[in-house]
Amino acid sequence: MTTSTFSQNNPASDKISTSAGDVEMYFIGHGSLMFKLNSFVIHIDPVRSSGNYDNLPQADLILVTHEHYDHLDASLIEKLRKPETVLIGNQNSADQVKWAQAMKAGDKKVVKNITVEAVPAYNIVNMRAPGSPFHPKGTGNGYILTIGDKKFYIAGDTENTPEMKALKDIDVAFLPMNLPYTMTPEMVADAARAFKPKILYPYHYGDTNAEELVKLLKDTDITVRIRDLK
Repeated sequence: MTTSTFSQNNPASDKISTSAGDVEMYFIGHGSLMFKLNSFVIHIDPVRSSGNYDNLPQADLILVTHEHYDHLDASLIEKLRKPETVLIGNQNSADQVKWAQAMKAGDKKVVKNITVEAVPAYNIVNMRAPGSPFHPKGTGNGYILTIGDKKFYIAGDTENTPEMKALKDIDVAFLPMNLPYTMTPEMVADAARAFKPKILYPYHYGDTNAEELVKLLKDTDITVRIRDLK
């Protein structure tokens, strides 16, 4: 498998124009995405259970939001790895994949002119048990990628946190929308009204009716795009 290997069976994609070139965003499924800028390939939470990786290119950059099984697939990461691949994850993911570079909220790294900023991802309301959130504060990451003149926000598993609602100048946002682990459509809409991304993709949405989000934001200037990201 090489970065030049593509097939007509690739997952669906959209294209966003930036000052650095067109970013092709591939919707592999669930929380798994692939971005391609010219020949530079970014895999985000690559997991085989999300979709078919057999004909997808290897990675120049891999981002892992957190260590849960539907976001971290160490064996797939090794298959996507090239000698020069950079892997960035939260600390718990880096503990499992030893060549990863750990980032925590507030950290920034630049990889081939792409700025990667880690932001918090956590639950406020939804708990595994009282006092035990599905995603505790201080463990998981979301990422903001600055590519040319555009900012892409991949939220990871999180709720509509104050840190999310304070974000600025986000062009494209991927927000999770499935209970009990992340957000309801109402929670996603609340966050979106606060930080006003230009384009919003619900992802990681399971059996949630994604069309509900379209209705909730129909009176805004936010473009909601529904793709197959169950």
